[in-house]
Amino acid sequence: MQYKEEKVIVLDFGAQYAHLIARRVRHLSVYSELLPYDTSPSEISKINPSGIIFSGGPSSVHEKGSPRPQLEIFELGIPILGICYGLQVMVDILGGEVIKAPKREYGKASLEIDEESDLLSGIGPKTTVWMSHGDAPTKPPNGFITIGHTENSPYAAIRDESAQLFGLQFHPEVSHTPEGSKILQNFLFKVCKCKGSWMMESFVDSSVDSIKQLVGEGEKVLCALSGGIDSTVTAVLLQRAIPSNLTCVFVDHGLLRLNEANNVKAILEGKLGLNVMFEDEGARFISKLNGVFDPEEKRKIIGEEFIRSFEQFSDQHGPFEWLAQGTLYPDVIESAGGTGPSSRIKAHHNVGGLPEKMAFKLIEPLKDLYKDEVKTVGALLGLPKSFLEKHPFPGPGLAVRIIGEVTTEKLRICRDASAIVEEEITSSALYAKVWQAFAIVGDDRATGIQGDQRSEGYMVTIRVVESVDAMTADWTRLPFDLLEKMSNRITNEISKVSWVSYAISSKPPSTIEPQ
Repeated sequence: MQYKEEKVIVLDFGAQYAHLIARRVRHLSVYSELLPYDTSPSEISKINPSGIIFSGGPSSVHEKGSPRPQLEIFELGIPILGICYGLQVMVDILGGEVIKAPKREYGKASLEIDEESDLLSGIGPKTTVWMSHGDAPTKPPNGFITIGHTENSPYAAIRDESAQLFGLQFHPEVSHTPEGSKILQNFLFKVCKCKGSWMMESFVDSSVDSIKQLVGEGEKVLCALSGGIDSTVTAVLLQRAIPSNLTCVFVDHGLLRLNEANNVKAILEGKLGLNVMFEDEGARFISKLNGVFDPEEKRKIIGEEFIRSFEQFSDQHGPFEWLAQGTLYPDVIESAGGTGPSSRIKAHHNVGGLPEKMAFKLIEPLKDLYKDEVKTVGALLGLPKSFLEKHPFPGPGLAVRIIGEVTTEKLRICRDASAIVEEEITSSALYAKVWQAFAIVGDDRATGIQGDQRSEGYMVTIRVVESVDAMTADWTRLPFDLLEKMSNRITNEISKVSWVSYAISSKPPSTIEPQ
């Protein structure tokens, strides 16, 4: 595919910032993707990347079983940049020395430039960098020289220019390193000699061509539409590529936001002109969730029921050889547990929640993209700005915002409370400024007073976050009077609610959705 002709791969050693590295590279117009740290040299040779970046990670090179790349990777002649743990493991493998740092370094530090180099060209003589490490090199491998140091890290930046190997003890990918983007840009264009061909226009054209090649003549594609940005962009891409082979279906699983089905129908059919068939399967989905408390089990049940609904639809209106979904890169990574030595975060209903046996082949044209990139594609495809600014909504719907069993009463409370939160965020002109705003309800109850009488009701939690790509997020500092208004409306307008709280946990350590 044209848009992937040049790429830089990021080997993931379990870093919380590994995704951020890939995104920073993409923002510099070079395609990048995450691969496991133990990807073989032969596989890397087949990919033929312009460069390799070793991510950071939580491990120590002194730990038994710590993640390590194969030595032959350094013999491929491909430029490599090691970041934090990536630097340390490079130094250790190539014969240098790494010790537990006498003084652990977390937060801002001042980097002094010692030597002119392509990597740090245009930086300095001093710049602020972001440190986060407990180990540090005390002796670089033969052939390496120091190009930058901090007060506590004498080898904060090193290079072996003849072998095109570079290492940084700090994190250039985070915003706390002001010149970090410039450093990554130097690596891409001065060291790796990239041209910067990664553009969303290229992605659209290449995706349309790929879909045409993938779907055989006469083969039918069933596109699963949720009314969200991801699945809708998928449908419009497919419509552009294979209009006569495409059928879209919207399955209402009974776990949608207030008036969501009607709003979705108006957008998909009215504004976008998509031919969509609507199926009401709410009773079926909710009955399958009776007595289910485990969040992963709920996701898997919903994922399987979606597939069964599509198979039933295919029996009636097909057959369809392909099922198209709006799966994104973070969905794939979180469901698979990432590419590094980390655990699975959650099973997304359209990835980890899919049953092992199903009657479709999958087509997922957005699976290489982050959310902000999908919005750019949507704009290129002509989707309305108001639609592109719509808040993300999870495929399993309110089931992941209801902690514990999904009951009719908790579903009513969650749906109505979320509507109030969105209404107040919108009326305060904050909707377009935040990533998501919704309500959560669990099984906890609290005592209240209504009409001078003791009452007992559910506790509702408001969740409002800011993010760019959903890989990290921070809670929004809402004005107290706005929180007060939301709380008053929820307790006054929704029966069986006595307390309202506000979630102030960021991602990480929390996730955006509660389950």
